[in-house]
Amino acid sequence: QVQLVESGGGLVQAGGSLRLSCAASGRTASIHTTAWFRQSSGKGREFVAGISSRDGRTFSTDSVKGRSTIPRDRPKKVVYPQMNSLRPKDTADYYCTASNKLYAGGNHAYYDYWGQGTQVTVSS
Repeated sequence: QVQLVESGGGLVQAGGSLRLSCAASGRTASIHTTAWFRQSSGKGREFVAGISSRDGRTFSTDSVKGRSTIPRDRPKKVVYPQMNSLRPKDTADYYCTASNKLYAGGNHAYYDYWGQGTQVTVSS
């Protein structure tokens, strides 16, 4: 099993930046992809961005391309999802997730472990 603990989030002004952290513990050697999803009120869970454990390659959804990065600290097993130029429509609960699959991509069904989520509110 893998445990994911998130921190960060809160209230951010439009145009500002967001920095979360996601710390993994347990059988972390089994993780091939770490990603974050978000869910706003009344909507389904939406993929935001991810990073491959093997080569550090990142991928993201079109709405955050150029605004999102996922630095990582491999020895500490922590990733730091970040997003700049925040907009009110970025308001959501953000979830860190990890997959044992080599190519989990943006499908939430392919992810095996989830953090507790953290709320982000972007004010206009």
